[in-house]
Amino acid sequence: MKILRVFNNNVVLAREDGDDGREVILTGRGLGFQTRPGQPIDPANIVRTFVPDDGRDPDNFGAMVAAIPPEHLALAEQALEAGRAELTIPNSTSLSVALADHLSFAIKRLRDGIAFEYPLRAEVSHLYPAELRAAKRILDHVNATLESPLDEGEAVSIALHLVNAGFTVGDLSFTYQMTGVFTQLFEVLEQASGRPIDRDTVNAARFITHLRYFFVRAGSGKQLAEGATKLRSAIRDSYPDAYATALRLQSVLELRLGEPLAEDEVTYLTLHVARLIDEQRD
Repeated sequence: MKILRVFNNNVVLAREDGDDGREVILTGRGLGFQTRPGQPIDPANIVRTFVPDDGRDPDNFGAMVAAIPPEHLALAEQALEAGRAELTIPNSTSLSVALADHLSFAIKRLRDGIAFEYPLRAEVSHLYPAELRAAKRILDHVNATLESPLDEGEAVSIALHLVNAGFTVGDLSFTYQMTGVFTQLFEVLEQASGRPIDRDTVNAARFITHLRYFFVRAGSGKQLAEGATKLRSAIRDSYPDAYATALRLQSVLELRLGEPLAEDEVTYLTLHVARLIDEQRD
């Protein structure tokens, strides 16, 4: 491999050998010391290799890696491995670096005595219980290595990073938007049913999973379009109240996303609404 750019003494951007060699970020003690673009790299000096994913720009991604202390990069990787005992967590370079960046900033805040409010605590516990359990496992691992432990509320932010890892986006803005919309949709459901909706039921979990994948489809311009006209008519006739509620959800989603929902998406929303409402009546 040859160096493309030197970020600091320990982090460089390089290109793998071969005509189709990828651009990768390499870390290692002294890897960039007194080196220049074009020089070869001794593989024995490489400690970690980060391959930019999710369409990340290698230069920007490398600069981010360079700004994180090496021990925090290692801590994030170890902590994610601990979290995998609780949840299937993808092997994502973006996730490893994002978590390392988050932990590094959280540790600095703690040392500086800066208090932090943890947004979406209630929403995360209701909407993403599996990710929150894994996040608590990750936080436990991190705190076991620190003289002063991070606040338990950090698990909320870590859980959002785990949720974010399931989508092809580079930052948490998408996940924050999605979580806010979920909360608004449940408020509409509760208004329609006239009672609270239990987020811990199987049908609520199915609804949330459906919405998460809907966001992915909408973001990639691939909404459901199965041409299920007969099914659509049957569902509307069988569940008129659920269909009316689904139309309200449709309005919220269209306003928040800035694009119309496909008819098949509304059909499947109706099915999930019907299940949730029936469940609340039992």
